[in-house]
Amino acid sequence: MDVILHYADEFVLDSFWAWAVPALPRSLASGTSSASKASTPTSSAIANLTASLANAWSIRGASSSSPSLDALSSTANAIKSADLESLQGVSAWGRDHLLRQCFSLYAITFVGILLLYFSFAGLSYYFFFNHEMKKHPRFLKNQVRLEIESSLNAFAPLDLLTLPWFLGEVRGHSLLYNNISDYGLAYAIFSVPFFLIFTDACIYWVHRLEHHPRLYKHIHKPHHKWLVPTPFASHAFHPLDGYAQSLPYHIFVYLFPLHRFIYMGLFVFVNCWSILIHDSDMICNSPLEKVINGPSHHTLHHLYFNVNYGQYFTGCDRLGGSYRAPKMEDDPLLEVTKKSKADKSE
Repeated sequence: MDVILHYADEFVLDSFWAWAVPALPRSLASGTSSASKASTPTSSAIANLTASLANAWSIRGASSSSPSLDALSSTANAIKSADLESLQGVSAWGRDHLLRQCFSLYAITFVGILLLYFSFAGLSYYFFFNHEMKKHPRFLKNQVRLEIESSLNAFAPLDLLTLPWFLGEVRGHSLLYNNISDYGLAYAIFSVPFFLIFTDACIYWVHRLEHHPRLYKHIHKPHHKWLVPTPFASHAFHPLDGYAQSLPYHIFVYLFPLHRFIYMGLFVFVNCWSILIHDSDMICNSPLEKVINGPSHHTLHHLYFNVNYGQYFTGCDRLGGSYRAPKMEDDPLLEVTKKSKADKSE
């Protein structure tokens, strides 16, 4: 996140914060600006300061006494001008200011999740989701709109909950690193499957715990409102549900070293994967289905509740006794076909 914040500051936020929380009062800044339109504030101030200092010390060289009061006054005015002009276009809140970082990170996270959600969920919905599923008897009226509304209601509080983790990363408290050479190429490659296996195992148990009766109705039930989900249901959850299942992603970089750009790539990937597995597809007989927890596995989870809690892999479900293999007879599209035939026979 610090990489994204750096470029956001560079291209957008430095100007915004200079306007929102200026180092100079606007009236003073505008006066200083009009007095030095011929050149940039910094170069003009430096030129004035240099000339005045040279004048002051040339007078001192001509006599054994200290510089004249007029020369010192001129120098002081130049220094004052330099200070004022150097503060033009600068925020009183520097890039390391805690409140600035909090507000900036919150805005970046909110805009980022909106872009990810609507771009990838939209692509998945229009190009991969079988729209015949909307004829399923368990598909709710106006479900797509309801899924989007539920997601939008979750984003703001969810971003607030995850803010401390991103803030810790930016302020250097995580184990994110910049150079591959710090831990070697082999570790950088290993860290990708390690991240996926670690987070999958953690999410499995978080997800399974959320199905406990004491928690389910308060936290996880809103997500299971969508028995036949579309990709837009991927983030349609209670904010605490989304936060709990996101914790392993944040905790990982505080326990284990991870390259910053690999982390950014994985962060995008896990959001895209969450969208992908919510397309209600029932792909069977794939050679990878025994290992990879794909859309068909998660479709079964939404239909039968207490199976296939995993995120990427099936290993934890197999060990935990909650694995259910996809079968063609479980395809929700069969219910659509059955309903269509029944409607035609009436």
